[in-house]
Amino acid sequence: MKIQAITLFPEMFQSITEYGVTGRAHKQGIWQFAAINPRQFADNKLGYIDDRPFGGGVGMVMMAEPLLKAIDLAKQNCSGSLNSSRVIYLSPQGAPLTHNKVKSLSELDNLILLCGRYEGVDERVLQHGVDEEISIGDFVVSGGELPAMMLMDAVLRLVPKVLGEMASAEQDSFADGLLDYPHYTRPAVFQGMAVPEVLTSGNHALIAAWRLEQSLRRTFLRRPDLLAKRVLLPQEIQLLQKIQSESTE
Repeated sequence: MKIQAITLFPEMFQSITEYGVTGRAHKQGIWQFAAINPRQFADNKLGYIDDRPFGGGVGMVMMAEPLLKAIDLAKQNCSGSLNSSRVIYLSPQGAPLTHNKVKSLSELDNLILLCGRYEGVDERVLQHGVDEEISIGDFVVSGGELPAMMLMDAVLRLVPKVLGEMASAEQDSFADGLLDYPHYTRPAVFQGMAVPEVLTSGNHALIAAWRLEQSLRRTFLRRPDLLAKRVLLPQEIQLLQKIQSESTE
C-alpha cells in the first residue's frame, strides 16, 4: 500500500513513519509514504495558499488551485491502478470512520489524504478532487494531520505483515461488532486483586465462553448501539439475556 498526504506540515507524519509497528513496517517496505506540500503550487512568492472567504466571515479558506494540483500530482505518483485508490478529505462533516470502512480502505493500493487547515478548503476541491470525506469524531481539531494519522494507523493494522500476528487485529474491539474483553497479565495477584480464576484454568473452552460473555457485557453496558446492529448467534442471545436479567436485579 502507498499512502500520500497533502499537508502543510509533512514533518508531523514522522510519528507514524518512524515509530511503533507502523514505523517498523514502513522501514521494511511493507507500505510506502509520501507527503506533498501544496505550497509548491502557490501563485505567489510567499507561498500563501489561503484567502478570505467570499461573503465575509472569520478565518481563511484553502484555495482550490494549489490543492487540486497537489491531488493531481499524488494521482500521478500512485502505484498500480487508480481504480484501487481513494482521495479522502479528513473533515468533521464526513462520514464516521468505522471498522468496516477501515477494512475496505486497507484493501486498496493507494490512499491520498487531504489535510485541511484554517476554516477548511474551497468547496470546489471537494466537488471535483475528493472521493469521500471521513470524520474521526464529532469534534474539531486544528488541522487534518492528526485525523489522517489516526486513519492511517487503523488502516495499516489490517495490512498483511504490518502486525507481527494478524490475529491481534482480528480480535480487537469492533472487529466482530463487539467491544473487546478484559485482558490480564502477570502477576496473578496485584495489590489484592486477582486474575479471574477461569483464565488460569487451562480450559480453553471455558476461557472462550468467559471472553465472549465479557465482550457482550461490556458492549451492553458501554455501547448498546453496537448490539442493535449485530445479528446475534444463539449462544450470544442466551448470554445477553443472562446479562440483561442481572442488570435489572
